[in-house]
Amino acid sequence: MKRLFGVLGVTIWTFLSAMLLFGINGSAYIDPSVMTYLIQAIAGIVIAAGVAIGIYFHRAKKKLNEKLNIDENRNKEVESDEIIFIKKDEEQEEQE
Repeated sequence: MKRLFGVLGVTIWTFLSAMLLFGINGSAYIDPSVMTYLIQAIAGIVIAAGVAIGIYFHRAKKKLNEKLNIDENRNKEVESDEIIFIKKDEEQEEQE
C-alpha cells in the first residue's frame, strides 16, 4: 500500500512539473468583462478570508475566556423561555 501511494505521488509530481516546465505561452486579447470577474473573485477571497479570521478570532477569544474564567454573560439579562397559552373562554372570564 505504501508503495502504491509512493508511485502515485511520484507520478502526480512528474505531471505537475512537466506542465509547469513545458507550458506554452499565449498572447490574447483580454475582454473588459473579464476584469469584472477578476474583481468579483478578489472580493470573494477577501470576504472569505475575513469570515475565516473572524471565526478563528471568536474561537480563540472563547478559549481564552474559559482559561481565565471570564463569563461574557455576567451582566446580561436573560429572559425566560416560558410560553403561556390562554384559551379564549378563560380570557373572557378573566376580563369579566
